[in-house]
Amino acid sequence: QRIGVCNACESLVIHENIREKVLPALAEALRSASVEIRGDERTLRSIPDASAADEEDYGKEYLDYILSVKTVDSLNEAIAHINRYNTGHSDSIITENADNAQRFLNEVDSACVYANASTRFTDGFEFGFGAEIGISTQKLHARGPMGLKELTTYKYVIRGNGQIR
Repeated sequence: QRIGVCNACESLVIHENIREKVLPALAEALRSASVEIRGDERTLRSIPDASAADEEDYGKEYLDYILSVKTVDSLNEAIAHINRYNTGHSDSIITENADNAQRFLNEVDSACVYANASTRFTDGFEFGFGAEIGISTQKLHARGPMGLKELTTYKYVIRGNGQIR
């Protein structure tokens, strides 16, 4: 949709149990949009024409038609991977399992976490703040003398059922 925005999808973490079912179809759709896929070894088994991802790919904001893909065996592994490589901006889980969704929402360290909705909603205007002036993924945003309000951080938790922007 818009590759140069801070809430664009740049990395996908997929569970091994659905890799073979989901990745080939996803790759076909992404190819038709001229998106390059960079993946780990298991991803390459499902998408042979993808490029091999390196360590840098998983934490990179490409601002381009590129998607990194990592295959994991568990929710624990997914959360650890995300918390290691994410920007702290916005992350989403797509799942039918309510317990997994709640763990993701609780344990992923991002300013905005979503269950079954697009990260593209992370926007000041979409949140009702008016025109977005800027965004911070830091946990402490003030410098100099400050009161309690300046020491407060936010984590927005958004639940959906497939909403996209």
